[in-house]
Amino acid sequence: MTAKIRTRIAPSPTGFLHLGTARTALYSWAYARHFGGKFVLRIEDTDVARSTQDSVDQILASMRWLGLEYDEGPIYQMQRLDRYKEVLDQLIAQGKAYYCYSTPEELDAVREAKKARGEKALYDGCWRPAPGKTLPPIPDGVQPVIRFCNPPDGDVTWDDLVKGPITISNHEIDDLIIARTDGIPTYNFAVVVDDWDMQISHVFRGDEHINNTPWQINIFNALGAPLPQFGHCPVILGDDGQKLSKRRGAVSVTAYEEGGYLPEAMLNYLARLGWSHGDEELFSPAQLVDWFDGTHLNKSPAQWDPVKLLWVNSQYIKQADNSRLAALVAQQLGKLGIALENAVVGSHLPQVCALFKDRSDTTVALAAWAAKFYAEVTPDATELTQHVTPAIRPALTHLADKLTGCEWSRVAIAAAIKEVLATTGMKMPQLAMPVRVLVMGTAQTPSLDAVLELCDREKVLARLSRV
Repeated sequence: MTAKIRTRIAPSPTGFLHLGTARTALYSWAYARHFGGKFVLRIEDTDVARSTQDSVDQILASMRWLGLEYDEGPIYQMQRLDRYKEVLDQLIAQGKAYYCYSTPEELDAVREAKKARGEKALYDGCWRPAPGKTLPPIPDGVQPVIRFCNPPDGDVTWDDLVKGPITISNHEIDDLIIARTDGIPTYNFAVVVDDWDMQISHVFRGDEHINNTPWQINIFNALGAPLPQFGHCPVILGDDGQKLSKRRGAVSVTAYEEGGYLPEAMLNYLARLGWSHGDEELFSPAQLVDWFDGTHLNKSPAQWDPVKLLWVNSQYIKQADNSRLAALVAQQLGKLGIALENAVVGSHLPQVCALFKDRSDTTVALAAWAAKFYAEVTPDATELTQHVTPAIRPALTHLADKLTGCEWSRVAIAAAIKEVLATTGMKMPQLAMPVRVLVMGTAQTPSLDAVLELCDREKVLARLSRV
């Protein structure tokens, strides 16, 4: 069985890679990897009016950032028009599809009349051939669409990988348009031909596609093509309880990259939005692949929780290699107009990241700490008034004198601080808080000697002299 496992992700390039699509891509990728199969990337770009190259580029960048390597693709539907026409011609020749010349106005009138009678507003089959039926005369100047001859009776049933057995009556669906007037195929037809040609064995997608599945299964059957197994994952809900969507302001995958999230944290969080492995909260992509066999997928919608995602990201930042974090933080600093030399990024910045990563939930937050070492610092006005009082200034001057001549190491700096405390009779917080405010701009930092060691001596002395 494993040799036959082939999954795919097929986003439309009409915007960014949506978070729900990213989750579906993750499940498809993990399932294929678990069984040693293949993962295919297809770009469904038949919506010519709305598809853009920028969207394609962003989709590819998002997949690359998430680490979802595909084995085949990207395959573009608009480069397969000849193949779709071949299959359309075959269906028409076999009497399984037909030309429909009904105008939009005529279709609207039929729908309104059916609604008025309390009937489901389905196509009336005006142009569908049947034994003994006389079709209307072909109108001049009307370009036809092509409709699929959907079975008039019976049910469509499949055993969904997520939801279990699903049955929909053919009376609930009508003769689907499978090619527009310009000959470009519609989604439900093109996806069947693609999945057939690409030998897709398992299709994971959002449950908004459940209503499309009966049409697709009927088209598969009409073509004599093997059916893939379908798994329809529940939607992801926003914090307002509504479905996350491009049209409702959901941010893109790349926005999370720009916002300082790590890709392994995003994968971990996305995987848990609809799937679980016991009580495991944190796991690597390799563990996900090892565990993901298509079971334990939730049937209920998941809630997007930005706070939980931040927590997950903070855990991965704590574990991350400091040199890797330094490279990411350097990019964030660049956005702030702080350009660092390669030597600083390679030697000093990893030490800064190591000291502050336990206090940071994104690389943006980590960069905000790092910026204090490489750019000017403006002390918080409230903390400045609270901690840097006239009574403390002599001790600060005394500390500056001690720091001027001591070895610039954590041990020597700690000794200088202890000497000032012993001389003045002050407690550590009385001295440390104002030093932190002046040097780092805030009273809350890691151990003072560790912070000062990573600061340039002249910069520390200059900031202390502001008193």
